[in-house]
Amino acid sequence: MQTILGSGGVIGNELAKLLPNHTDKIRLVSRNPLTVTGNEELFKADIADENQTAGAIKGSDVVYLTAGLQYNIKTWQSLWPKIMDNVIKGCQKHNTKLVFFDNVYMYGKVNGAMTEETPHNPVSKKGEVRARIAELLMDEVMKGNIIALIARSADFYGPGAVNTFIHPMVFEKLKNGKKASWLGRDDVAHSFTYTPDAGKATALLGNTPGAYNQIWHLPTHKDALTGKKFIEMVAGVCDVNPKYSVLTRRMMKMAGWFNAMAKESYEMMYQYEYEYLFDSTKFEKAFFYPVEYRDGIAEVVRSL
Repeated sequence: MQTILGSGGVIGNELAKLLPNHTDKIRLVSRNPLTVTGNEELFKADIADENQTAGAIKGSDVVYLTAGLQYNIKTWQSLWPKIMDNVIKGCQKHNTKLVFFDNVYMYGKVNGAMTEETPHNPVSKKGEVRARIAELLMDEVMKGNIIALIARSADFYGPGAVNTFIHPMVFEKLKNGKKASWLGRDDVAHSFTYTPDAGKATALLGNTPGAYNQIWHLPTHKDALTGKKFIEMVAGVCDVNPKYSVLTRRMMKMAGWFNAMAKESYEMMYQYEYEYLFDSTKFEKAFFYPVEYRDGIAEVVRSL
């Protein structure tokens, strides 16, 4: 049995599609789980509750923690440490391996490429939370108390990845012949991980015994695009003019007075004001190469 905790998001869905290549028993866990392939076991649980989490993990050989919480710092500070503690305890109790799907917030602003060896240096409150829970897990790994790995991704793009700024602000706008929007600066390179690659890679790591007890950057194409080039590529696939505007830090701060998501995103603006380069060489040498941006973008546009 392999179990996805926090199913229903784009990565959980990609995993559910791909895990049948590795196991014939898959459990999807959330407050209101929905089937993906029609062959999964659905298990209702709140992973913020220790007992419910342990019950959801029971009988699992591998657990994938892919939960996404409301994008609110108070929610993150309250729930993420509790969830990670619950999952660790549940995996220890039932002798289950853990795969934690993570982001890059804990690295903060990095000069050069982010690698698995990049030190934690968060410059945001959300980054502090992500550093805390990643360190909590790896401390338990170093102590020999759990077999686990961290699968870390850059920002997403891909079919169904609707909870990203580029989906509504770039893909949907251009597909409908409207002007796109970009955050921060359009002249700095920004890496994006293609979600089908991320799902495939996470499933592969979870079923590779030698991959555990370490951190992996999920496959992300090395030729990161600037915002301008990304928009031009999407527009080319859509066969429309690459019209767009840039949302500056000042504009986002003003928008935050009226929009909760803009307010919560403001502290992360540094990611779009400086180069954001994600290196997945370690994974590529061991497993497979990522999809090129042009091909991934074409798939997103087709999915619309």
